[in-house]
Amino acid sequence: MLGLSTNLRYFLCCTCIDIRNSFDGLPGIVRNHLGKDPITGDVFVFLSKNRTHIKLLYWDGDGFALFYKRMEKGKYALTVHHEVSKELKREELLMLPEGLSFSEMNQKKRFKIK
Repeated sequence: MLGLSTNLRYFLCCTCIDIRNSFDGLPGIVRNHLGKDPITGDVFVFLSKNRTHIKLLYWDGDGFALFYKRMEKGKYALTVHHEVSKELKREELLMLPEGLSFSEMNQKKRFKIK
């Protein structure tokens, strides 16, 4: 099961993908397009072209886990990035499937061990 821990890193693929990609296609995109290793334990986030579908890919130690959600109304709120991938904060990722935009909110200072 995928738990969205603060110990994990989250990477958003800034290029919209063919959402039909699954357990075999998404690791190839991570490796070839993002230049990252899909079995590191990081969580990789993919959006469909029209931003109505989201997939999260995660290696849990003995296989890939996949989270998939389709919005029935509306779109995922994301700003366009010119990078290949963008590292997301855990809070940003938690808000994304709910259709909330982290960039429009102001976060107050918090204690964080560096």
